[in-house]
Parts: sequence; C-alpha cells; structure tokens
Amino acid sequence: MARRRPNLNTAIRALLDDVAERLPEFSHIRPERILIVAGEARRASRGSIKPLTFAQSKSKDPLGHRKPVVRIEGKRMLYCITLRPLFFRESTARDRVQTLLHELFHVAPAFDGTLDEAHRHARLGPAFARTLRPLVRRYLRQCPKELLAAFSYDGEVRVHQWLERPGAYLLEGSGKVRRLYTEAQLFLATVRMVTPVAGPVH
Repeated sequence: MARRRPNLNTAIRALLDDVAERLPEFSHIRPERILIVAGEARRASRGSIKPLTFAQSKSKDPLGHRKPVVRIEGKRMLYCITLRPLFFRESTARDRVQTLLHELFHVAPAFDGTLDEAHRHARLGPAFARTLRPLVRRYLRQCPKELLAAFSYDGEVRVHQWLERPGAYLLEGSGKVRRLYTEAQLFLATVRMVTPVAGPVH
C-alpha cells in the first residue's frame, strides 16, 4: 500500500503558530494571514517572502498603485512565503525551520502587509545572520518533537502552488485584469522532499 503524502502546509501552519506563541520576537505574527506556496528556483535561495498589501493593509498606495487581493478561506492574506527547490531537496529539518524563521524575521512589527525596514539584508549585512541565529537556536531547543519531525520527512509531500500567480501590482490596460485570487488559483502539488541526516542542535 502506498504511503500517504502528508500536507506540508498543515505542518508549516502548526509550526508558525508555535513560533508565534513561544518566541516574543515573533508574537506579532498571525500565521492565518500568511500564505505558503512552493515555487521556482531563485539562485541559492531556500525561500522568500512577498508583501501582499501596502502599509496598513491597504490595496492602494498614495501614488495610486494597486495590489491584487489574495483571499484564502475567507481571510485576506497579507504575506506570501515561497519555498524554493533547495528547501525541499537540500535541507535538514533545522535548515527548513531556519528558512521559515528567516522569512518571518522580515515581517514588519505592525504585521500590516509590509516588511521591516530594520531587518533588510541591505541594511544589516552580516549582522542579519548573527541576529537571527540565536533566535533559531532558542526555538529549536523548545520546538516540540512532533512538529520538528514533519520537517525531517523524506518522501513526497503535498504543498500549495499557484495555478495563476498574482503580480506585484494590478496592470490596468493590459487586457483582462484579475483583482481577486482565491483557492481557485491554487492547487495541491506533489513535491519530493530529500532530507539528509541532521547533526545535533546546539
């Protein structure tokens, strides 16, 4: 009998809920407003985060630029984390948790659909990794084993991917413009996770 493929989105949501509860530095995170998808490769990146709104969760900025609305299960998504092939193929469980915390570290304290200017790589440089590393270590020492086990999985998993991906802005005058993205523009894809043996957590 074939092994059932676990839903990685469910595991990630559980992990983000736990991170927001255990680490004060991430207490502003609202996992139900973060969409997780698998995406294409981008150099050596394991993941990236995209703001889905302007400041104060608005769809329009003062210059008149508009963003499409992404609404899943009736809730507007404020951020989209894209997991890239190296997350699935070249990462340990620790690496995968670190990737998720890395992307959360970019989220603005207001959790309004914008990124934290103080936590940009261009501003912090090497200090970004030095600041994040102790948070990752602290969380891994507290992370429940059953949550971490989901990220040690080796085999096929199911994870959301875009059927039709929203752009950064609505491009008026370019033909039919989709203003709202929902579950209809997503599907559960099968992705192979390859997990090397992890070393001890320090």
